[in-house]
Amino acid sequence: MDEISEDRLLDGRVLLRQPAGGYRAAIDPVFLAASVPAEDGEMVLDLGSGVGTASLCLASRVENCRIFGLEMQGPLVTLARQNIEINGFAGRIESMIGTLQMPPPRLAPGSFHHVMTNPPFHPTEGTASPNDSKDAANRESEIDLAAWMKFAINMLRPKGTLTVVYRADRLAELLSALQGKAGEITLIPLWPKRGRPAKRIILRARKSVATPLTLTQGLVLHEEDGRYTPMADEILRRGGGLIAL
Repeated sequence: MDEISEDRLLDGRVLLRQPAGGYRAAIDPVFLAASVPAEDGEMVLDLGSGVGTASLCLASRVENCRIFGLEMQGPLVTLARQNIEINGFAGRIESMIGTLQMPPPRLAPGSFHHVMTNPPFHPTEGTASPNDSKDAANRESEIDLAAWMKFAINMLRPKGTLTVVYRADRLAELLSALQGKAGEITLIPLWPKRGRPAKRIILRARKSVATPLTLTQGLVLHEEDGRYTPMADEILRRGGGLIAL
C-alpha cells in the first residue's frame, strides 16, 4: 500500500487515514453523506465505501443510525476499520470486504432504509490510471453503472432512499439505469461557481415510488474569489445536511 496520510474533515471533527497517493477522498463523499435523509435508528449501506469517508461524515451528523460499508479493496477496508476506531464510531459503523457479485451474507437484500454510493465515474474504455487502487475506485469493471444501480436498489426496503453522487455529464446513463426501479427522483446540481456548468450532481430516489422527477436549483460551491459559499461551508466545515434541496 502507499504511504498513509492523516487528514481532517468537518473542521477537524473527523480524522481520516487514507493513502497518500492514488485515490484520495475529496469533497464528493462529504456532499454525498450530507444528502442522505437518514434518521435515528435507521440502517444505511455505503456502497463502494473506500476508507469510510461518507460513513464517518454521516455518522457525525446522524448520531443513532447504523452504517455498513461494502468495499472490494482489502487495504481500504483496513484503513476504514482504523478510521472507525479512532473516530469513536465502533458499533455504529462496520466496514466489510466484498463485491457486488459476492457480497457478505450479512448484507441481506431489502434490509436497508438508505443506500448511499459514489460509483466509479469512468467507463471501461479509456486510459487506465497507473495507480491500480485509484483505477479500481474510479473505473467501471465488469460491474457497470446499470448493475451498480440494480444492486443498490435491491438492497433497499420498499420506499427506501438511494443517494448517488456522480458525474453530471453521465446523468442520462444514471437515469436510464434507474428507469422502472425507482421514482421521486430529486436532482441537485453542484455548480463550481455561478454560471459554470455542473461537474457533479447529487441524485436522490426512492424504491417502488412513482412520483415524478424534481430538478432543484442546486448548490453553488465557490464564490468568485474561490471561497466556499455559506451553504457549501455549512456542509464541508460544520457537517450540515443537504436535505431540503
